[in-house]
Amino acid sequence: MTSIQYRRASYITLVAPAFLVYAAVIIFPIAYTAYLSFVRWQGFGIPQWVGLANYTRMLTDPIFLHGLRNNLLVVGISVFGQIPLGFVLAYVIYRRMVRAEKFFEVMVFLPITISPVVVAILWNQIFSPAGAFTAIVRALAGNPSYVMRLFEDRTLAIVPILFVILWMYTGLYMVIYLANLQRIDPEIIESATIDGASEPQIFGRIVLPAMVNIIFTTTVFAVSGSLKSFDLIWAFTQGGPAHYTEVIAIYMYRHTFRFYNYGLGASTSMAIIILSVVLIYGLRTIARHFERRYE
Repeated sequence: MTSIQYRRASYITLVAPAFLVYAAVIIFPIAYTAYLSFVRWQGFGIPQWVGLANYTRMLTDPIFLHGLRNNLLVVGISVFGQIPLGFVLAYVIYRRMVRAEKFFEVMVFLPITISPVVVAILWNQIFSPAGAFTAIVRALAGNPSYVMRLFEDRTLAIVPILFVILWMYTGLYMVIYLANLQRIDPEIIESATIDGASEPQIFGRIVLPAMVNIIFTTTVFAVSGSLKSFDLIWAFTQGGPAHYTEVIAIYMYRHTFRFYNYGLGASTSMAIIILSVVLIYGLRTIARHFERRYE
């Protein structure tokens, strides 16, 4: 065996187990889901090929379109809410702009340590007709008959869930950013301060360029996690009332495991995958722009 053949055999030996695991866990399920999305199947019998019928039904279903709209709102509150807010909180703690920074760090991070189901139940009680939110509004407005009807509004029913998502997950990104901010050499910031750099200059010319890659990574996490949103919303409202708070994952769950329409469920899964790839590719393009800018 020549040296090149030996290296090739060694490479295959080392890579093959990982590739087989990846194929079994990722590639095969996606390929099988793609196949199911073109058939009509209820979990038994022979699948019937229907072509694009499942996709046509999905894209013309008002419930799916409303769920897609809600999912995009969840993505928006994650990318434009959790990421900036988590970064600002991390920067404030890192630069010691508040006292008792350890206390605030723990308090902001605490919600992520609680089970999403527990969080959903707690906030559901707060936003219920007899909950704390209603009681506070009654006291402030002086209207003892006030009842919150936000969940009865098809457009605004998702707002309380968006607030809970922002409250729950911001602390996770804050801790990630804080850990990476602490890797910046403090002597660089100290030198900039001595040279008369202002706080915005330190932030824009030292901190932000050093954090571009980690911001992109956390944004990818936020997008992928938002498109998979299920447990918190399911425990909160189960997509109700009247599908007003439904997202794509709940739509997929209903049709797959309640109506046993595996073809439609698979097409919904593929929609989630395609949407994830498109959004992440767009984020990657934006990240490359900032990487070139700060080179």
